[in-house]
Amino acid sequence: MTYSESQTLPDLQSETVRLREELQMRDNLVQQLSQELFRLVKGNANFMPSPEVSERHLSEVRALREQLQGVEQQVTFYQEQITDRDTEIYQLRQSVQELTDRSRMLEQVVQELPKIYRQKFAERMVPIREKVTQIQRENRQLHAELQSVSYRLAVRTRRQTHLDLPSFPKGMSAALPSFGNA
Repeated sequence: MTYSESQTLPDLQSETVRLREELQMRDNLVQQLSQELFRLVKGNANFMPSPEVSERHLSEVRALREQLQGVEQQVTFYQEQITDRDTEIYQLRQSVQELTDRSRMLEQVVQELPKIYRQKFAERMVPIREKVTQIQRENRQLHAELQSVSYRLAVRTRRQTHLDLPSFPKGMSAALPSFGNA
């Protein structure tokens, strides 16, 4: 991670403000120097600076120009960084928006999952319930047939073995306990 990547947007903005203020201050100084030079030249029409003074002024002007170029390069560098950061921020905001939308969609899907599972389970249970109902119906039918066959077999066995089961007199049936409609 480079120095520029570790800075946050507020840090970059405050650095930009500081550099702009510094540039404005230097512009003001250059303006003041220009006005002062103009006033000196205009006030002294016969002003003829000495070669040493002229040379010194020229070297100061060169030094100021070099400083100004350095500051302009710094400003350009920081403006490029700010542009890069703005682009990065824009992309990150888009990513955040996309992820937020996706998160909302997933939350909705998660909230709907129990309903969907209940619905799918109910759909799967329909054929199972129908099969259970059919099996129960067949079971009752088979049970009834089994009872019928058992009864017929018992009657046939009774006839073949000639077992004489006790028979009760007709009047005695009232004395026997009744099981109702069992």
